[in-house]
Amino acid sequence: MNKSAKYKAVNLQLSGLMDRDVHWIANAANFCSLFADHFDFFWIGFYYKIDPSYLELGPFQGPAACTKIHKGKGVCGHVWQEGKAQIVPNVHRFPGHIACNEESKSEIVLPVFSNKKFWGVLDVDSQYFSYFDNEDLVGLQKALATFEKILS
Repeated sequence: MNKSAKYKAVNLQLSGLMDRDVHWIANAANFCSLFADHFDFFWIGFYYKIDPSYLELGPFQGPAACTKIHKGKGVCGHVWQEGKAQIVPNVHRFPGHIACNEESKSEIVLPVFSNKKFWGVLDVDSQYFSYFDNEDLVGLQKALATFEKILS
């Protein structure tokens, strides 16, 4: 199955899996698990704004990760500051990259919103350079649109 077909299938399954009647943590955990089961991601998870100065680690799939990311720091903090998605083909060349795990080589980070206000980020890492492209961006944006509905 090609990448586009995988995103379509996973997004269809995700729309049936998200449940407004449970806490967002349960939904975020299922979100990460579903994508980890269908894609070769090294790490996928959420960082959410619990404090005005940093993002805190939320549900994820993959190796242990950094627990706090300050605004403007690393790819996640940069996405928070700029409010738009970022695809990084080589994280070692990203100024101020936070190396939670040296196996991570490329990354895509998307902002997450609740009621049009910044809520946090979805962070996805790969152990391969130049792994993510526009197809990933579009597929993950569709998935986040479904997730964001349970946040409001």
